Amino acid sequence: MLAWKRGRRVLVCVTGGIAAYKIPDLVSRLRKLDCEVEVVLTEAAEALVSPLALSTLSGRRTWRQGDFLSASLGFEIPHISLAKWAEVVVVAPCTADTAFGIAHGRADSIVEAATLATRAPVVLFPAMNSGMLDNPATQRNLTALRDAGIRVVDPDFGRLACGGEGKGRLPDSDVIMEEIFLALSPHKDMAGKHVLVTAGPTWEFIDPVRFISNPSSGKMGIAMARTAWYRGAEARVVLGPGGGEQRQRGCTHGLEIVNVVSAVQMRDAVMSSLSWSDYVVKAAAVGDYRVKEMASRKIKREGCSEMTVELVQNPDIAAEVGAAKRPGQVIIGFAAETHDAVSHAKEKMRRKNLDAIVVNDVSVPGAGFGCDTNAVRIIFADSREGEAEAEAEAEAKEITASGDKEDVADAVWGTSMVAMVAFSSRAAP
Repeated sequence: MLAWKRGRRVLVCVTGGIAAYKIPDLVSRLRKLDCEVEVVLTEAAEALVSPLALSTLSGRRTWRQGDFLSASLGFEIPHISLAKWAEVVVVAPCTADTAFGIAHGRADSIVEAATLATRAPVVLFPAMNSGMLDNPATQRNLTALRDAGIRVVDPDFGRLACGGEGKGRLPDSDVIMEEIFLALSPHKDMAGKHVLVTAGPTWEFIDPVRFISNPSSGKMGIAMARTAWYRGAEARVVLGPGGGEQRQRGCTHGLEIVNVVSAVQMRDAVMSSLSWSDYVVKAAAVGDYRVKEMASRKIKREGCSEMTVELVQNPDIAAEVGAAKRPGQVIIGFAAETHDAVSHAKEKMRRKNLDAIVVNDVSVPGAGFGCDTNAVRIIFADSREGEAEAEAEAEAKEITASGDKEDVADAVWGTSMVAMVAFSSRAAP
């Protein structure tokens, strides 16, 4: 996990929506990351979630509406002290009334006053009946909040407390956590950039029930996309099949997912997004071959002791992307190798006109498919002409990174060489 996610100061403001029952879980998760958590409740929220439970989980006093101007605690001016203390303010769930109050500068409650007073980023999660949410008055208030620089996260669709279904549910804690991380991210150097990432395996079917594939989980590609999103980019992921863990809402929140199965489908999805992309990250483990002719029915084993399958090459997506690369566009490849990793990776980078390549030896424990960790060497293409200049820069252009896949992904984006390559990227030959 990225180090900056730990030990942060989070002010959680809870208003009077039934979804307040989810907040103890959020507080617990934040505490597991050694975050300091202060919780503030509106008067209505006190009837829906236990202040004692929240205090037990946070290890701190839970601030209530009665503390706002009380004789015993009002002198502490809690709405100001909390507003100054917080690194991020989360309003969850946010009722229609509180959204109105913050949008119009009302400060009748400790939640509204603290939100108005803070200079920290504010992330607001409206949660209410879908009719209330869709009301033009509510939508005007949410628009006003966005215009004021507050991040308003759309509620989920699902079963509501009233018994009906619709948009209005408070997202689960994993989504709220991702939004907190987005607000706290120390780097926004990719704001306005479009990042296209391929992730996961491809399936090349032999018959309707069998396919050729590999053990890729898609974790590294998702990590590349998510860390780019933290840095301010819009991220689109062309995601191969399988990898159920990577398809959970928390893993893919904030990312645009394009689902594909085969290498041909992945190639088409990538090429159709190429003009949109400032960065293309080829992290998928694409099958090199597919069956020349897929059987229309399940192949039976009876009476067949041996079987020969004729294969043909799949499109070389990275090579097509490299050939079509426009000036200023950055192409980052990945290479999973078992021997002579660096030399093979450098040859792949040269042959496919890549700007950088991330290579790992999948035979090394903790660096193979399906792992939560990785150990890689990041190699950058020469950006200057001339043998002497290239030799002088050789060391700077090879960087090692290891640890959690999210840490490795952030190391790729954080390398200053990526920015240099972005300005000096070679045009396709």
